[in-house]
Amino acid sequence: MYTEERTFVAIKPDAVKRGFIGEIIARFEKRGYKIVGMKMLQVTEELAAKHYAEHLGKPFYPELVKYITSGPIVAMVFQGYKAVQGIRHVLGATDPCEADVGSIRADYGQLKAYNVIHGSDSVESAEREINLYFKPEELCTNYKNMMEIVIESVN
Repeated sequence: MYTEERTFVAIKPDAVKRGFIGEIIARFEKRGYKIVGMKMLQVTEELAAKHYAEHLGKPFYPELVKYITSGPIVAMVFQGYKAVQGIRHVLGATDPCEADVGSIRADYGQLKAYNVIHGSDSVESAEREINLYFKPEELCTNYKNMMEIVIESVN
C-alpha cells in the first residue's frame, strides 16, 4: 500500500517580495501535493538559528540568517506520496544556474544564496522543520489520501 509523507517548504523573502507565492504553490498542487499547513511569518533570528543549526560555524551561516530574516516567508507543509523527494525535484538544484530548466529555482532564482525557496531534504529534516514552524493543531489532518479517493470512486 502506498503511504503519504509530509514535507516542509518555505517560500523565501525574495520570492515573497517579487510576488511569486501563487505561482510557486500552483506548481506543487498541479503535481498532486496537498497543503496541510500554511502561514506567512517573519522569521526571527532565534527561529533562523534553530532552522540552520547544522550550518552554525560555517562561513555562509551569517548570510543564511540575514537572508531568511530579511522579510516575510510563506511556511508550508505539503503531503503526498514521496513528498520530500518529489518536491525537491520540483525545486531544482540549490544553485539556480545548475537547476533543471522548468524547476522553481531555475525559473525564479537568481543567485545560489538567494534561491527563492527551501524544501526539506529528508523525512527526518521535514519532521524537525515542520515542528519548528507549526504546532500540531495548525495542521489539517482530515485529508483522504489519493488511493482512498480512487477506491471510493471505483466502488
